[in-house]
Amino acid sequence: MPDLLSLRDLAVRTARSVVPELAIRTGRPIEKNSKSSATDLVTDADLWSETRIAEILHEARPNDSIQGEEGTTITGTSGIRWIIDPIDGTTNFVYGHPGFSVSIGAELDGEPVIGVVVDPILGDEFVAALGHGATRNGDSIQVNTVTVLSEALLATGFGYQPAHRRKQAKELVEILPRVRDIRRMGGAALDLASVACGRVDAFFERGLAPWDIAAGSVIVSEAGGRVCDLSGENPTGDFVVASPEGILSELLSLLRNVDAAGP
Repeated sequence: MPDLLSLRDLAVRTARSVVPELAIRTGRPIEKNSKSSATDLVTDADLWSETRIAEILHEARPNDSIQGEEGTTITGTSGIRWIIDPIDGTTNFVYGHPGFSVSIGAELDGEPVIGVVVDPILGDEFVAALGHGATRNGDSIQVNTVTVLSEALLATGFGYQPAHRRKQAKELVEILPRVRDIRRMGGAALDLASVACGRVDAFFERGLAPWDIAAGSVIVSEAGGRVCDLSGENPTGDFVVASPEGILSELLSLLRNVDAAGP
């Protein structure tokens, strides 16, 4: 069994190694391209950050696997897999808008065990290891204790494909009158961290990738929340919900009803 606290601390040190440079580069003219759509951006900073993170992790633990959003793939034998989002919220990064982060998660034999999400603009460090709780800048954090969905502040995000965005916009018409309000910051990793520290009550989004939720899901779970799909099972890329137990059942029911209504 690996020492989870050592893995956690390695992830923190690794994230810190790239954050100062990203804070300097944000909002400046940079080389950028698009991926799955014109709104799905990748920059030279994404590529630099992922390369640097992968190099540090591989040097420290050469037998671990590594998967990065921008294409880094290393197959290891240790049972540990690092999942990297070098800049989660690249559009925010390009515009110099708060809401982007560095996200480093780790799985042990497929089970999420480490989560580190660092905000280069605000300087927040969200950190968690399985069984050891979650912290924000070293202070313990917990999800909110809200029990009534109509009093809950929700966060969400929109996908990159126009058809998905159209469906998400129609869903919000049904969801918004039934909750306190909606926030949309543009980075799933920080949205999950916001659930964990009580900055929002819950989060939902469809069409996410493993690197979007690998770190944040551990942070939410260790802060006393749940991360799941629409059926209440382990989250998939199709739909991710993060919530305190107090409103989870009501929130899932609402989201399932809206989803079933179709486009």
